[in-house]
Amino acid sequence: MSAPAKLPRWADLALLPAVSLGAALLLSAALVAVLGENPATALRLLFTGAFGSGDAVGYTLYYATNFIFTGLGVAVAYHAGLFNIGAEGQAYVGGLGVSLVCLAAGGWPAWVVLPLAVAAGAAFGAAWAFIPAWLQARRGSHVVITTIMFNFIASALMTYLLVNVLIKPGQQSPESREFGANAVLPAVHELLATVGLKVAPSPLNLAFLLALAAGGLVWVLLWRTRWGYRLRVAGANPEAAVYAGIRPGRVTIGAMLLSGALAGGLGLNELMGAQHRLTLDFPGGAGFVGIAVALMGRNQPVGISAAAVLFGALYQGGSQLAFDLPRINRDFVVVIQGLVILFCGALENVWRGPLARLLATRRGDQGGA
Repeated sequence: MSAPAKLPRWADLALLPAVSLGAALLLSAALVAVLGENPATALRLLFTGAFGSGDAVGYTLYYATNFIFTGLGVAVAYHAGLFNIGAEGQAYVGGLGVSLVCLAAGGWPAWVVLPLAVAAGAAFGAAWAFIPAWLQARRGSHVVITTIMFNFIASALMTYLLVNVLIKPGQQSPESREFGANAVLPAVHELLATVGLKVAPSPLNLAFLLALAAGGLVWVLLWRTRWGYRLRVAGANPEAAVYAGIRPGRVTIGAMLLSGALAGGLGLNELMGAQHRLTLDFPGGAGFVGIAVALMGRNQPVGISAAAVLFGALYQGGSQLAFDLPRINRDFVVVIQGLVILFCGALENVWRGPLARLLATRRGDQGGA
């Protein structure tokens, strides 16, 4: 099997994802036409639904916040040579940690609650990733299989807790009581209002800034520390890592702990920032979308943030699309999301060779001019 064609770094990070995204949107437009709708109208509605108003932008960035947390978690494990499929369960259990702090906060000041909630979400998410990491590092159990299984265990655990332990007394719905006002992240439109800027209300909250800060922290850890260097070496070549005195087992556990901790940050956005209570299924599949976000973003924090905004736009714009065009329902919007994942993930090498030849030809023409 021949190796994938080599592209310049700028083309690999920007041009190739753009071409793959364009191909996915063109195929989506063709399917829209088959359904009897105008593709140009559908794409316009998709864009305006995601970015056409203040509240639309707010919802897009709100969804993107979840995907940044889970995408970063997947990326850290990927750089260590691990494919963490368990971000959904780690986010679920991380949200439990956030909620326990918020429910116990009582009269604590908000400046105490927030760092404790961040720490609890990270600790619970990391703890849920520890067992699959330990099983791979010490017993050889493949992390893909164990993290998938732990997603189901997390779902069962949370169902039990919300039905039998944490449910608000006197109600049928499996959810906790509401958090106190001191345990709620302020919305961005409320923060802007304090400085005289009026924007439309949306669920976008302070967790968006925390997600961006987490991306910066990941970049520093992976590319500016010895620990990050050891992690990347172990992921790229475990045999060379052992020869250099690096212990891949420790790297596996450390990478998975950080991966789970990052995924646990999703609870800050969903629970402290939007729902203000613990509910069933609050991750909503964001852990699995985070896999696509990490792959499309080349497992780089900047790329992950951009890809997260794209998927946030598909979530928000897709809702508007399904509302305004009668022949397009929510299931078709999921098809569009799936095509983006397919073209930007599994089929990206289809375009790599032609792009490499095109760029080589252009360089040759310029050199001969």
